[in-house]
Amino acid sequence: MLEWLGALCIVILVVFIWPGSKYFATDSHPNALLQGLGMSQQATKDKTGRCVPDREWSDGAQTASVGAGTGEEARTVALICKPSALANYLLKHCMTFSNFSPCVGWTWRASAFLQSVYEVCWQYDSPVQFVRDNLQLSDDGLVALDWAVPSYQKRRRTSSHSTSPILLIIPNSFGKITRNVLKLCETALSHGYLPAVFNRRSHNGTPLTTLKLQQFGDPADLREAVRYIRYRQPAGRLYAVSESTGSGLLLSYLGECGSSSYMTAAVCLSPVFRCQSWFENGLCWPLQWALVLYQKICLSRYKTVLGETIQTDTLFSSCSLRGLEESLFCQVGHVDSAAPTGTTSSCSSNTSGAWDAYWERNEPLRDVDEVAIPVLSVCAQDDPVRGDTQSTVPLELFETNPHFFLLLSDRGGHCGFSTQSEGSATGAFGVSSAAAPNSGIGSRGTNWSHKALLEFFRATTDFFTAEDRAKQLAARRRGLGGGAGGRAFRHRSVSTCKRMPACSHNIHAIYNWQRSYTR
Repeated sequence: MLEWLGALCIVILVVFIWPGSKYFATDSHPNALLQGLGMSQQATKDKTGRCVPDREWSDGAQTASVGAGTGEEARTVALICKPSALANYLLKHCMTFSNFSPCVGWTWRASAFLQSVYEVCWQYDSPVQFVRDNLQLSDDGLVALDWAVPSYQKRRRTSSHSTSPILLIIPNSFGKITRNVLKLCETALSHGYLPAVFNRRSHNGTPLTTLKLQQFGDPADLREAVRYIRYRQPAGRLYAVSESTGSGLLLSYLGECGSSSYMTAAVCLSPVFRCQSWFENGLCWPLQWALVLYQKICLSRYKTVLGETIQTDTLFSSCSLRGLEESLFCQVGHVDSAAPTGTTSSCSSNTSGAWDAYWERNEPLRDVDEVAIPVLSVCAQDDPVRGDTQSTVPLELFETNPHFFLLLSDRGGHCGFSTQSEGSATGAFGVSSAAAPNSGIGSRGTNWSHKALLEFFRATTDFFTAEDRAKQLAARRRGLGGGAGGRAFRHRSVSTCKRMPACSHNIHAIYNWQRSYTR
């Protein structure tokens, strides 16, 4: 604990020593990319004076720029995606996308670096508590699901017959439960969701019962956890949210599972897309030093048992994130989870080919073409962790793949997105604290990115429901009702009315994989 506190003090000290214009300048903001995409800086107004998005179409991609705030200068939030019916629906019904008013002036919340550090390190007095389910996997390993419940709730378990939607939250790959995750659980509870936080092996107090740690982009453990959730809550829709480097695991899962992911929609908050380059290039040394120290502290608990499969001296002497990752998964003698039993991985810390082979199996976007649900990525241009937007965000993915949507703001930091109204007495979407008496749920300001993702889930669900109704109505008009007064239906063969085999996880009721929203 003292080491972590000392790391925080050093990070803050370095920030004040470094040139203030790098992290504290608020007179200018990075709109060069938005201007390069051909988007306006102001939102137009309709006859009622309400801001509406300006849309522009170029090279088959849709980019929408919406202004937020009522000050002298309207901030810009861009929705970058391929033209589709769902994209048009989101622009029309997701008003939160245009209501981002970041902090300006000489306040610490205006600094992308400080608000990012604040969200990671500062404690948060959350009004929710967690009920843990330890899941034993097929190889006898353990992962944990922490179900968030209000502290005032007497009944600690949720009925399996509940139809409430489930929100699966995947924290960062280091296992740190941040303020962002806790506030997201609080906001999700206030909107009727059942939040569940996925903890990897050895993360957040989960016992390490095997010699295997989860690789960066290996979704095998997450797949078993999702199956358990579908078994426990078969009637509720499943949504997923990932934070920071945890997005690598979510994107890997969606790519490998495709239309069998059991999820309706997903959101990545401040994701890291090109993870191999991110590990190789590294962060600014205060951030990297703090993350390396935190990971070493977490792994030191298992130093003895890990010594049976890896070289712990090399592991704990590493000074970079890449060095730690190579020591854990790319050493001679390390057992590769993807290799047959009894064989060892070809990884070697002395060859660059081993490092490249590791990322061929773990790069989050390796199977991106197989993703079959809408995925929203919320990013900020001044993200100090991800790096430069043009080199770290695959804009071509959002411009060509109809399943991916990028909500790009000029400010927000890394999982920060602090607003001028944050911390007010009103709760999510303007709900007063009186909405949940004696609970504290929804009584504080809600993060803008959390409002945006919940509105994205609502809009996509409403859009799919409307499409289902339209398809059913069209089917009735074509053959089941008809101008013959229904006689055509009575003379049809019995096979026309046969029901499809029921899915064990009710997947067809959760998501229709033949939807035409990508048109």
